[in-house]
Amino acid sequence: MDEGLRITTEPTRDGGTQVCLRGVATLAQGDALWRGVSAAFALPGVDVLEISGVTRLDGGAAALLHAILSRLRATGRAVEVRGAAGEAAQLMALYAPRGAAAPRGRARHPGLVQELGDAVYAVLDGLRATAGFVGDFTVATLGALRRPASVHFGQFASLVERAGADGAPIVLLINFLVGGILGLQGAIQLHRFGADPFLADMVGLSMVRELGPLMTAILVTGRSGAAYAAELGTMTVNEEVDALRTLGQDPQRFLVLPRVLTLLLVVPLLTLLGDLFGALGGWTIAVGYLAQPTVVYVQALEGAVGLGDIGTGLLKAVGFAAAIGVVSCQRGLATRGGADGVGRATTSAVVTSLFLLVVLDAIFTWAFTMLDW
Repeated sequence: MDEGLRITTEPTRDGGTQVCLRGVATLAQGDALWRGVSAAFALPGVDVLEISGVTRLDGGAAALLHAILSRLRATGRAVEVRGAAGEAAQLMALYAPRGAAAPRGRARHPGLVQELGDAVYAVLDGLRATAGFVGDFTVATLGALRRPASVHFGQFASLVERAGADGAPIVLLINFLVGGILGLQGAIQLHRFGADPFLADMVGLSMVRELGPLMTAILVTGRSGAAYAAELGTMTVNEEVDALRTLGQDPQRFLVLPRVLTLLLVVPLLTLLGDLFGALGGWTIAVGYLAQPTVVYVQALEGAVGLGDIGTGLLKAVGFAAAIGVVSCQRGLATRGGADGVGRATTSAVVTSLFLLVVLDAIFTWAFTMLDW
């Protein structure tokens, strides 16, 4: 056996037998390590590997030890490692095969109470993380107001193009179709009572106050929100965000603030265009289905929709934009676990944003109703 490596068998306190490894265990002693540990575990009643006496352990030796233990576990023996501390513990954990510590037998399915508790804990933990992120973002925004040059505006034009110009076709198309569907459903019912002139009122108010801002925000979430979460998540797992911090850059100002400002600018503009195309969708039904003159539809629309209605829709759009930007960036910067983590973060960002949009829409609608706006 090589000098510096000692392998012995000793009794344990619980009456069993353990293999004690002492001294230097590196890949240079690989042959002696493999033969000695394998021979010791071949003795009956040996089920513990004690490595508290190891003064030096490298990755090669840790991999060999795990290979021996894996072969023993494959035969049904319940062997374990004890005494690992410091660097040795880190290396043993690093080279441990996936699933090596999984319990034998059929896994127990968590009960309903446990699942409910886990879900509530996950929601509360997410709220805590989001609240902390909002606080950091607020501090970063105040700092940016004092030092505008610290914000990375170089990518602002590109962000506006991707979120606005590139997303406009699908936003306008969906709002046009929603307006057409709403107009068709309303026309069928209104025509029964001879209330055809009120079609413009129904379509215009519904699009401007509710459906226009909400549908636009949902589409922006699916496009830009998911993209922001994936981009920042990839940068996080690739340690690019850590590199920014090393260079003295604040990720909030450098990455988050330009994206949130982009959505605050783009979403209201897309909402206005979406409202217009939604009204055009209703116009196609008024002209094509009800044979209503265009001038009648336009005059009814002008009389029904006022600046206050448009303003409430734009206020919703601003709130939706802030929610999408903050949630997507927070989920992206909180990504852990490589490519799988990026996928989970993107999914979480979209689902959370959609839920938050509905909640905010209900809050805005209630507030506007109470204020009689």
